[in-house]
Amino acid sequence: MSKIQPLADRVLIKAAAAPEKTVGGIIIPDDPKEKPMRGEVIAVGEGTKDEPMVLKVGDEVLFGKWAGTEFELDGEKFQIMKQSEILAKIQ
Repeated sequence: MSKIQPLADRVLIKAAAAPEKTVGGIIIPDDPKEKPMRGEVIAVGEGTKDEPMVLKVGDEVLFGKWAGTEFELDGEKFQIMKQSEILAKIQ
């Protein structure tokens, strides 16, 4: 699916979309939206001899607000980060 293959202990994540409305129905403009801290693993590297890859494609994960590097490819936003920057896997 992805044109990008992460190397070593890196993971490619498609961040979840930021909410467009509050629970009360108020529309949130683009500027004050929180950066998403949740996403789906799209591709994984092979891991390293010191850190085997424990994540797999399709896992839903939580990561730090400033983790990884953001980039855009074919109009879609992605993040690439080390596996160690991922805080938790959502079951």
